[in-house]
Amino acid sequence: MLSAALVLLVVIPAVGAVVAAWLKGDSPRRALSVAAAALVVLLAAYATLTAPGFRYRADVGTLPWLDAVLDAPVFGVLLDPLGAVMLLVATVIGFFTVLYSTHYLREKNREHATGHEGQARYYFWLLLFLASMVGVAVSPNFLQLLIFWELTTLCSWALISFYEDERSLRAGFKALLMTQGGGALFLVAVLILFVSAGSFEFTALARLPEPLRLLAFVMLMIAAWAKAAQVPFHTWLPDAMAAPTPISAYLHAAAMVKAGVFLVARSVSAGWAVPPAGAIALGVMALATMFIALSYYFVQDDLKRLLAYSTIAHLGYVLLGLAVGGLGSIIAFRGGVLHIACHGFAKATLFFCAGALAYVTGTRSIAGLGGAARSMPLTATAYFVGVLAVTGVPPFACFWSKFMILSGAMQLGGALGPAVLVLVLVESLISFAWMLYVGQKVFLGPLTPAAAVNSDPPPAMSGVLLLLIIFCLLAPAIAMPLVLGIGR
Repeated sequence: MLSAALVLLVVIPAVGAVVAAWLKGDSPRRALSVAAAALVVLLAAYATLTAPGFRYRADVGTLPWLDAVLDAPVFGVLLDPLGAVMLLVATVIGFFTVLYSTHYLREKNREHATGHEGQARYYFWLLLFLASMVGVAVSPNFLQLLIFWELTTLCSWALISFYEDERSLRAGFKALLMTQGGGALFLVAVLILFVSAGSFEFTALARLPEPLRLLAFVMLMIAAWAKAAQVPFHTWLPDAMAAPTPISAYLHAAAMVKAGVFLVARSVSAGWAVPPAGAIALGVMALATMFIALSYYFVQDDLKRLLAYSTIAHLGYVLLGLAVGGLGSIIAFRGGVLHIACHGFAKATLFFCAGALAYVTGTRSIAGLGGAARSMPLTATAYFVGVLAVTGVPPFACFWSKFMILSGAMQLGGALGPAVLVLVLVESLISFAWMLYVGQKVFLGPLTPAAAVNSDPPPAMSGVLLLLIIFCLLAPAIAMPLVLGIGR
């Protein structure tokens, strides 16, 4: 029963994508998409709650011509604490994205009026994106993970390019090229495992001899940097803000970029045998990315581009926790995984606020907006809750994940732990101050003509904001039991 539920988690949105593309009429298409996404959330919750000890694996199929050389079937499903965190984040935020889109993609959208044309294409790629992310979360080996990983690349290209103007087409092509380059290195790592270990299993990485293990890990690490928009591959993500805002939210909070850090989490926890040089390189680049992304905050006028650079920095937090975990601190590793969930819901809140502003006012310009809280109190409340959550103000979401990462860093010997602590606190304080300044400018400053609107966005969009406010508090409580099961 559990294996069937895990397979259906991939099949339902994939089939829903095809049906949505062929349905006549926008209303049935929206209803089908919401129903498919909601069913996936229910199945994900059922699978997580019924998996014995949050651990379950089942084989689904194989490639007969490889049976003689492989140590395990190629295709199957795996649900463990790490995969369950990714699964719940991808499905719940995926449902919010679909629900929010049902009102966002309308002719009343003052930024991008969207009629009937393009609706079928949009929901096809969005539901296929959801299926791809579920596949990433439940893959039992590197080969199957690579297949779904590449499918997320394809879906993100199509959705970033959705508006089909020059800006969005260029952004989609840039994202495709840069992330596909990372995918090529992922393939090289899979080939190394196949040739040297006769396996695609995650644990095969630990069985490689030291020089080859370092090489494979470096390949996987660079692939993850490209996918997660880490320095020096960070430039595609801000340009990807040409996508519809619900897609931007899903990309940043639960999908494409999170697949990158998830790959590193799988690699580090696969036998806990990461070469120290690899872990140190991962941590150094994570810290560098955090501060390089922070430096871009102060020159952004587009609210979505500001949030994009914030995402780049927070993926650095995740990788920092995983790197410290690779050096021996399980609490830091758990903090990095927890940050996937905590940042996901906090960042989704902020992006959906940006979408609400654009929908109602027609602009995302920080300079052009002011005093919006007078007419959009729910959006303003959600924005400030999102800021408190993403910057780690207790008791909101990211406080708990950052606390675990820093606690783990302090377990490292010598001056390394205190140095990481100081750097992270400096980044957090500057980020909090700037996000608060932007919020004050957009929502609490003098009223500008663009912000002189009548109300918050329509019910579906407002309902998602209300739910996300709650998740900014509850996300750690939901994810913590899973996270504490990692490494046991």
